[in-house]
Amino acid sequence: MDTLRSRGFVKQVVFEEELYKMLGEESVPFYIGFDPTADSLHVGHFMQLIAMRHMQDAGHRPIILIGGGTAMIGDPSGRTDMRSMMTRETIEYHVECFKKQMARFIRFDGEKGAIVVNNADWLMNLNYIDFLREIGVHFSVNKMLTAECFRSRMERGLSFLEFNYMLMQAYDFLVLFRKYGCALELGGDDQWSNILAGADLIRRKEQKPAFAMTFTLLTTSDGKKMGKTQKGAVWLDENKTSPYEFYQYWRNTADEDVEKCFKLLTFLPLDEIAQLCAHRDERMNAAKERLAFELTKLVHGEEKAMLAQSQARAAFGGEGDMPVREIPADTANVVGALVAAGLCKSNGEARRLVEQGGVSIGDEKVTDVNAPLPQGDFILHKGKKVHLKVTRRA
Repeated sequence: MDTLRSRGFVKQVVFEEELYKMLGEESVPFYIGFDPTADSLHVGHFMQLIAMRHMQDAGHRPIILIGGGTAMIGDPSGRTDMRSMMTRETIEYHVECFKKQMARFIRFDGEKGAIVVNNADWLMNLNYIDFLREIGVHFSVNKMLTAECFRSRMERGLSFLEFNYMLMQAYDFLVLFRKYGCALELGGDDQWSNILAGADLIRRKEQKPAFAMTFTLLTTSDGKKMGKTQKGAVWLDENKTSPYEFYQYWRNTADEDVEKCFKLLTFLPLDEIAQLCAHRDERMNAAKERLAFELTKLVHGEEKAMLAQSQARAAFGGEGDMPVREIPADTANVVGALVAAGLCKSNGEARRLVEQGGVSIGDEKVTDVNAPLPQGDFILHKGKKVHLKVTRRA
């Protein structure tokens, strides 16, 4: 907890002194839940992975809960749309994708190796009457309605389906406590009410200690969630967000957010972070490069991080090994540039590529086949893996 506090993770804790003592004296199984509705994790999950690593390094065992059951109903803590039903095979495929990405952060082998569980295993076969009698009796509707996740939705209308979510998440914690001795749930602060409900349920049902801790959300200095671009989420899967795009996302971090990102998302020592971020001037660019490199290395490995850094330096600093292609000075639009640069064999192929969303100039996706080109040199991206610096012939 000292490590998590010093790096800025901890937002809220329940029974803090008791938990602090317990973490120092014994190995505490803990869990974090992940939504399996995509085949890749994204930047929004990044902090949870780093926190799990800190906890595991301190001797505590991670339990990764995949919400295969709860994903089939809406979560009132953020989303407004209902989730589509997924087959068991789809969820299992997503879990395998998650494990490959998580293996860069946490260990799955050994005595304290992470465990992966799916709450569909116990939620899908619940008897509703039994569930109400065992679990529902411990929940006060009046108290639930004071939770921010419900209160913020009262005007729009709150479905009974969504209202069940808190009970189901609390029940997950109880099941993990009974099966694995899991005594702590961690998560983003938007989950505080749900996590607290689980700890309270265990204390009522089992008469034993259980704890809740939430983390500050990964936001920019102006309060916006990090990990979103005009193209959508920043994914950890290189086929969804290439290492170069991933690197560039962090290279473009605002000056005031760099130190926070270092503390929350890397394992660099705090004194080294302080030195890197000591100067709020042009020297901050070196800190941003280091941040982008460290995070790309964590997710994609050192070789791809070095290549992404080299490409970015070539694109924006005139050094490195990004390929350079020259096109005629009178090239009118993006279709002409794709053909002239040798990325497409014909105008028709270039148009189809643009229409399918496979072309970007700089950080902007091109959607218009007649889109004009920027003045001067520019970076042209074809798909996730082809990046060129384009110059014009005189």
